[in-house]
Order: sequence, then structure tokens, then C-alpha cells
Amino acid sequence: MMPAPQEVVHTWRHFPHGADVGIAGYGRSLDEAFCAAGHALTAVVTDRPVAPLQRVDIDCSAPDPELLLVEWLNALVYEMAERGMLFGRFEVRIEDNRLRGAAWGEPVDRGRHQPAAEVKGATYTALRVGRDEAGQWSAACVVDV
Repeated sequence: MMPAPQEVVHTWRHFPHGADVGIAGYGRSLDEAFCAAGHALTAVVTDRPVAPLQRVDIDCSAPDPELLLVEWLNALVYEMAERGMLFGRFEVRIEDNRLRGAAWGEPVDRGRHQPAAEVKGATYTALRVGRDEAGQWSAACVVDV
């Protein structure tokens, strides 16, 4: 069982990319950057608050951090579509290219969330995971909308 999530302020941004949307998450650790990318993903759909009412566990793996980011984001997209939910809180633990995480959210309320787009999936376009000179992690890619 994972420990209770700590409150972390996530930094993320969107970047333009043709008809799709680039997302980027930043953090002091790879785990934090992946959480922030989850927030950026949700923000493609809605700019409204999402209550962390229901927990969904996510477990995925890939041969490297870049492909793991795509797996993580696509797992979130799948869970959002399958459960009719949006997520507003994330926790990730990455070890040996395996991600064990959780997302907390609530069912989509069209009137309250006012969804702007449907994310179809994460792509390999502009895919980048790494650290800068100051040690800050970033995780970015383009998502298909």
C-alpha cells in the first residue's frame, strides 16, 4: 500500500503544437514531474477544480523514462474514458522504469467541469524527460486531442 500523498505544488504548462496540445510537467524529482504532467493532462480537458473523491491505482512500466511518460499518460487517458472521470490529484513512485501510482478524481460533471477537449492519447512527438542544470526534472510530450 502506498503512503498517503503529500501536498505538492505542481508546475506544468501547455505548449502549442498544430491541432494538438503539448504538455509539460516539472518537479524536484522525476516522480513530481510525472504528477505535474498528470495535472497538465487534466487541464487540457478542464480548467475547473476536480475533487479527489475516488482513487484509481495505476501500474505501468517501460524500458526508459520517456516511454514510461507515454505509458503513464495513456493509462490516465484510458481510466478517464473508461470511468467517465477527471483526475485532480496524483501520486507516482518510479523505480527501475516501473511506475506505481494513483490518481484521485471524480465523475465528469459537464455543467461544472465544462470539458473543452477530449484527449485521445499521448504521442511520441516532442517527447522529452530529463533534468536541467539546476537539477529540476521535466516531462513533456504532445497529446492528441
